Amino acid sequence: MNADLIFGPLLAQMLLTVGMFGLLAVRKAQAVRMKRVNLKQTALDHSAWPDDVVKVSNNIANQFETPILFYIVCLALSQLNAVSATVLMLSWLYVATRFVHGFVHVRSNRVPIRLRAFAAGLLILFVLMLVIFWEVLG
Repeated sequence: MNADLIFGPLLAQMLLTVGMFGLLAVRKAQAVRMKRVNLKQTALDHSAWPDDVVKVSNNIANQFETPILFYIVCLALSQLNAVSATVLMLSWLYVATRFVHGFVHVRSNRVPIRLRAFAAGLLILFVLMLVIFWEVLG
């Protein structure tokens, strides 16, 4: 299988992160336009923004946690030529869990749903790391 196919899910994850930055800009602009925010306060305390802005900001922070490991995993899988149909499916599933987590986070923010999406993604990421381990030591 073409190892470069792993860059599909990697780019999709990057698109989610960039999309969240876009959503953050839109929500901040709306909050300012509707005078729902004290700009002096927000300069020093991001929690001074309305909840809908804070949710997106918090989700962006999440995009720099396990997804960073995912990027490294994708690069390693590519370099090791360890991309199989199973690896590719798992990679897309990981990204799907991140999209679910992100959409729940910035909308209803229901923690039990977010937690399930996070846990599923973490489990998938662990399996992908085992593939690397197996390739390197196997």
